[in-house]
Amino acid sequence: MIAASATILDCPPERAWQEVQTSRLLAYITSPLVRFVPVDPLSLPPVWSEERYLVQMRLFGLLPFGTQWIVITRPVIDGTPGREHYELRDNGHGDFIATWDHRIILRETEDGRTHYTDRVEVQAGLLTPFIWAYASLFYRYRQHRWRRLVASGFAYPGDATEAT
Repeated sequence: MIAASATILDCPPERAWQEVQTSRLLAYITSPLVRFVPVDPLSLPPVWSEERYLVQMRLFGLLPFGTQWIVITRPVIDGTPGREHYELRDNGHGDFIATWDHRIILRETEDGRTHYTDRVEVQAGLLTPFIWAYASLFYRYRQHRWRRLVASGFAYPGDATEAT
């Protein structure tokens, strides 16, 4: 099943792209719904590499929800002014979720802002409809946090500067 949600960010795409590539952003936009605790390696990098990262997921920061592989790639990047397009892909999987193929897509709007899309394909057996419903709400929440961060001039609260 596929869940998708989009919003407009009041910043240029290259600025949003800088943030998308950081684990600091992941910690901020998912807090307090999900916390990712690094397992292998023992810490998340400040900037994502095209690598695999094993994390333990904790719902609401406390309730263990198994482990998940974050598998980062950057399939499309076009920094040409006027037609900027960036993508970050997490083709992850975990204990409860066989496929979590999440694409973050950033495109430049005509007025220079960012059209931001979260698109995820979820496969989790019998849990798929429940995980899909959660993902649909979760991405709307993430985008709300994104808009809030942009409005603050990318001022991260002190407690969201670490991904753990």
